[in-house]
Amino acid sequence: MNFDFSEDQEHLRNEARRFLEARCGIGVVRGVLDDGARSHDADLWAALVEQGWTALTLPEEHGGLGMGRTDLCVLAEELGRVLAPVPFASTVYLLAEALMMAGTAAQRERLKDIAAGRCIGCIAIAEGPGEPSPARLAAEVRGGRLHGVKLPVVDGNAATLALVLARNGGQVRLHLADLTDPSVTRAPVDTLDPARDLARIAFDGTPCEPIGDEGLVDRLLDRAAVLIAFEQIGGADRCLETSVEFAKMRYAFGRPIGSQQAIKHKLADMYVNNQIARSNAYYGAWALESGSDELPSAAAAARVAACHAYWYAAREGIQTHGGIGFTWEADQHLHYRRALQLDMTIGSPRAWRDRLFSALEAQADEEL
Repeated sequence: MNFDFSEDQEHLRNEARRFLEARCGIGVVRGVLDDGARSHDADLWAALVEQGWTALTLPEEHGGLGMGRTDLCVLAEELGRVLAPVPFASTVYLLAEALMMAGTAAQRERLKDIAAGRCIGCIAIAEGPGEPSPARLAAEVRGGRLHGVKLPVVDGNAATLALVLARNGGQVRLHLADLTDPSVTRAPVDTLDPARDLARIAFDGTPCEPIGDEGLVDRLLDRAAVLIAFEQIGGADRCLETSVEFAKMRYAFGRPIGSQQAIKHKLADMYVNNQIARSNAYYGAWALESGSDELPSAAAAARVAACHAYWYAAREGIQTHGGIGFTWEADQHLHYRRALQLDMTIGSPRAWRDRLFSALEAQADEEL
């Protein structure tokens, strides 16, 4: 079985990399980082929409291109390499996937707006510090209207449509809520990575509609975990590349620092972690594309491995660059910020390890 990308997908990767190198230099990332009034780079977002990236996996009848999830994994990796400051994951991996998986015919009509860039999505699950759980959930729907506060919400200030986890008649399920409604109040939240938008969203009688059943949120997060893992791998690989380049050109005591054993070990460990993460992500991509019953365990494994690989590569990338790596002018801290932000986007690595153990136990029980 070949888990590698096809020739067409490698061509897609090359074209995506060329496009992003031209349109998303590090200055674009720093522009959003330094400007607290911007939730994302609107010009880059418009360019991605124009290129058809938001429509990639959407059905053709809804204005999409009808391509596969593996193709989307290719784009995700390239977006991760350049730290793209856009709400792509929230809109495409989460909102669009939820609509395609469980939306009614009327709800699926919103896919046309996603394809055209008129709709930006987010998912609102957490309600403060700590792992979200049904027992702690306070948001509720009464009479078709949503009440409660969600915090933090990734891309919550940029979004126009939210997936909100709330109680409804004894059930805990996702709901679609229009964030442009006057009953919605939003405020920015300070974050370690200001290049990615975080918000506090308060709902005070906001009209909403349920989508899917109670199990939708877990199935949706499994799918998003695979795609976000590729973003993390893209960032981790970029950290390794820049560290290797620096280790070759930086001299200390008359020789490149890359010739020193301590630096070699750092770079070797980064490479091994990245390859382990990539192997798990390929397995997740196969499970996602094929609709395999192994997706829960494959997604959790990809998520855990990718979180560790990116965090380690970003941290050791700073160390490899020495005193220069700790300066604001150096770019290494940008990857460290993004690694920590992605660690918590759809649940912490610890929560995903628990999901992995549960998935493996369930598989073992089925085999007995």
